[in-house]
Amino acid sequence: MNKHIAVDIGASSGRLVLGTLQEGKLSLEEIHRFSNGFTERDGSCFWDIDYLFDQIIVGLRQAKALGITECTLGIDTWAVDYVLLDAAGSRIKEVYAYRDRRTEGVMEEVAAILPPDTVYAKTGIQQLTFNTLYQLYAHDRKELAQADQILLVPDYLYYRLGGRKINEVTNASTTQLLNLQTGDFDSGLLSFLHLRREQFAPLTAPGESLGFVQESLVRQYDLPRCQLICAATHDTASAVLGVPVQKGRSAAYISSGTWSLLGVELDQPINDPKAMAANYTNEWGAYGTYRFLKNIMGLWLIQEVRRLVGERYSFAELARLAGEAEGFRSLIPCNAPRFLNPGNMIEEIRAACAESGQPVPETPGQLARCIFDSLALSYRSYLQELEELTGTAVEVLQIVGGGANNGLLCQLTADVAGREVLAGPTESTALGNLAVQLIHAGSVANIAEARAIIGNSFPMASYTPRPVPQLEELLDRWEALHHH
Repeated sequence: MNKHIAVDIGASSGRLVLGTLQEGKLSLEEIHRFSNGFTERDGSCFWDIDYLFDQIIVGLRQAKALGITECTLGIDTWAVDYVLLDAAGSRIKEVYAYRDRRTEGVMEEVAAILPPDTVYAKTGIQQLTFNTLYQLYAHDRKELAQADQILLVPDYLYYRLGGRKINEVTNASTTQLLNLQTGDFDSGLLSFLHLRREQFAPLTAPGESLGFVQESLVRQYDLPRCQLICAATHDTASAVLGVPVQKGRSAAYISSGTWSLLGVELDQPINDPKAMAANYTNEWGAYGTYRFLKNIMGLWLIQEVRRLVGERYSFAELARLAGEAEGFRSLIPCNAPRFLNPGNMIEEIRAACAESGQPVPETPGQLARCIFDSLALSYRSYLQELEELTGTAVEVLQIVGGGANNGLLCQLTADVAGREVLAGPTESTALGNLAVQLIHAGSVANIAEARAIIGNSFPMASYTPRPVPQLEELLDRWEALHHH
């Protein structure tokens, strides 16, 4: 088969992308795009998982209408959120969204019983309030006991399509329940949650065939005959697979979307006390790698601002207005918990600036500039931390994902970090998903060859650092803000 479809679903949108490899070049064609988002009901936040499944079917019907009769298909989504199934394979409950407030205070509650350094030594996963460990701890005990299977979101979508239950490793690692030594779910952590190993499906690695889309679905909806290939189902894992390699230069990546994930790809995890103190994570990657990275509150900040100003400004217009606003006038500590899911992001940003004695951003341009300046400075801080923890100097920072389109943010990052920034490809997640399918199909030998093809197929923009006036003074302000 030479037709490959990536189902790539993020927290704010999803799409089906057709990838075709011809004469050493990979081309993409978007078949179907749809919006995504959680809804609040009775004080809780839920995803509409049936809607997401329905949209995959809509996209596959459109693929068939385009004349595609056979293809491979891979799925990636965000991490940590899960689906409970009963013994008949039916969903027990709606799917909680990770920004749900039920985990507030849970991390601290668990830490009083389970020492965080013990958990980090086992799992290498950073402490985040929404990790599956804390979500499951907060979940109704009776419902969990009823669950025959606990699947993560992309695992569930594969199950709905093909009927096979899996726990794909790149996403399973984000649960904070996998043991780095044993390579399986940690029995001590499961018993702490009153869960059994058999409630989780077998761990499955990217590249494995999961059979075909069920014949009943093919007939009912007139779909192509799709072979399901296990992708790196965590979208960050796929995005990292889609990062072109910089030969002879040490590079770090930022996968820039709703979240900004800054890190490097390693062959061995770093789960020592220093990495724990800096809150770096060791998520499992495809082909025996680890993503050593930091989670940074990313474009979620500007997505929320845009939503609140009525979406009358496009992201490009907000970036243009930010470019016209005064630089480094107001800054916020992006990773402060107050920005995870505030009632009103604009008011939260203004309050944070007022509390720290800075000018309050009033206009959309000032708000956007505050966000982009703060993100660029965050990237600088965490890049230095990354270099210290890995013992490797980073020469170039590769920004992939939607944030690669934001020229202002890319330039600001180059300026304050003092490194060249390479921006692109924006479609790295879909490309990483497709890379696994191409390797499975035998069209590409390995991930190194896939990355070389990606680098040759898509343009990248280069941003070289420019001097920042009063940089030392700015860094002192940034430092003070984090101790405020």
